[in-house]
Amino acid sequence: MNRAIDVRRRQLLLSSAGAAAAAGLGGLTTDALAQKEKPLPGYAAFKDASRVIVHSTNTIETKRSAFGTSVVVPEDILYVRNNLPAPDSMIVADRDAWAVSIEGVRNPRKVTVGELKTMGIETVAMVLQCSGNGRGFFSHKASGTQWTVGAAGCLFWSGVPVAAVAKAMGGVADGAKFITGTGGETIPPGLDPKKVMVERSVPLKAMDVALLAWEMNGDPISVAHGGPLRLILPGYFGVNNVKYLNRLAFTEKETNANIQASGYRVRDIGKKGMPDQPSMWEMNVKSWINNPSGSESSIRAGMVQIHGVAFAGMRAIRRVDVSVDGGKSWNEAQLVGPDLGPYAWRQFVYPVRLKAGSHTLVSRATDADGNQQPMERTENHRGYAHNGWRDHGVKVSVS
Repeated sequence: MNRAIDVRRRQLLLSSAGAAAAAGLGGLTTDALAQKEKPLPGYAAFKDASRVIVHSTNTIETKRSAFGTSVVVPEDILYVRNNLPAPDSMIVADRDAWAVSIEGVRNPRKVTVGELKTMGIETVAMVLQCSGNGRGFFSHKASGTQWTVGAAGCLFWSGVPVAAVAKAMGGVADGAKFITGTGGETIPPGLDPKKVMVERSVPLKAMDVALLAWEMNGDPISVAHGGPLRLILPGYFGVNNVKYLNRLAFTEKETNANIQASGYRVRDIGKKGMPDQPSMWEMNVKSWINNPSGSESSIRAGMVQIHGVAFAGMRAIRRVDVSVDGGKSWNEAQLVGPDLGPYAWRQFVYPVRLKAGSHTLVSRATDADGNQQPMERTENHRGYAHNGWRDHGVKVSVS
């Protein structure tokens, strides 16, 4: 089906559902009723309301039960995390005219998306994951959206390699140690831009894999996910993949914007964010089970296909083990589906015969370097980088 037609169809269905609820009509699902108080925001109205959780106008989570086995996550269930309100849709009215300032090169200047498309093209499959994915499992109720597993997705991104752009402009200037991306969101009047702007720096080595992307999963990137141009950094947490990119700079130092200087820092509970604390850069090894999702009222005894996803940031997945008794015993799962490279996640499946009773299902991933997913989370103030396998388990009742 044509994507534009499909989006309009979804918007019409959402509007019809809202009208039915207002009129007191029956027929709405439990999921639709639950979202009456937090409807999909306009910029993300094309999302499948029955398969996502709307936490706020800036945060939407994929339901665990919505992840399938096709590796790539469709846009209509992909999570949304915005640090500022999404820009007006007019920014994608003429995508090729969008301009980005390239700085810290020998011949700095502004270039349009149209011109970037003449400099080269590459496609990469990678996991996009919010730094706080799994925050909802922390016992100290870290501030921020209480994500469980749904603030992540595996996607195709297409655009021009950052290395090719730098080369076209004479190369990176001497002394550069970081890539700094600045988002094009509108800063609310009266606020100090440095306190609220989305501007992130990552080590210069990321240039080897970085893209300036204008396409996601074969379509122009929507406003909901950073179009018309987004900085893509395979293996890095989502916040570094700056949306609405209007400035790309090769810099000697990290940006002093709050989102970098004190935000997204791993720190002890009760401590303030400081520039010398670990920054949310490369992702760690992680996995979780999607089916059974734990939301089923009961599962019949017999053969069950336990499946989920595993990834490790910059490294490939070597193996995944699954336990049906909460981690007392383990068996190796099978990696299935296409291997889309080290930055994508791998689907795994473990067929098992479950007897009647209660079972706790957990998974544990190991990457190509031998790093194994730990049992427990690393306690930290904002609930970042949670990859402990115990919290991510699901409990199922088998009858």
